[in-house]
Amino acid sequence: MGIRVEATADWPAIYTICEAAFRQLIEADLVHRMHDDGDLILSLIAYADKPAGHVAFSHLAIQELPALKGCVLAPLAVAPEFQRQGIGSTLVRHGLERLRADGYDLVLVLGDPDYYARFGFTPGLASQLKTPYDGPYLQALALSEKGKEAHGPVSYARAFAELK
Repeated sequence: MGIRVEATADWPAIYTICEAAFRQLIEADLVHRMHDDGDLILSLIAYADKPAGHVAFSHLAIQELPALKGCVLAPLAVAPEFQRQGIGSTLVRHGLERLRADGYDLVLVLGDPDYYARFGFTPGLASQLKTPYDGPYLQALALSEKGKEAHGPVSYARAFAELK
């Protein structure tokens, strides 16, 4: 299995993966809108003999700390025939490594705490933030010492507000 940054030619595959994983196209439309709005920071595709999974990271603004570089992990999708093979974990780890190397300080995710804890995400740091998604499924990961200082209101990419 390989991981690479998505290309325009991958859009049909991203739609196929998201539709198969989520049984709807809302997540694929979200990625496309973030791309069109310039809010997509990193979009990775996993492929074996065909595209198997996708993860997207988008801009997150921490209003009280504008110099802090934050992002959101969403969505993460793996085609059903490739699930439970470590592809989602590989996508997340690869994405986090790239973000850390690019100087990002903080990543937020909304998802299963048992799944995301393996990468170091915790609800504790996320509880210091004010988001539209506050609650037990919101988790944060500091990629730097600066990221541990995150607090206050945040702003997600515009496409999240347009979710139906």
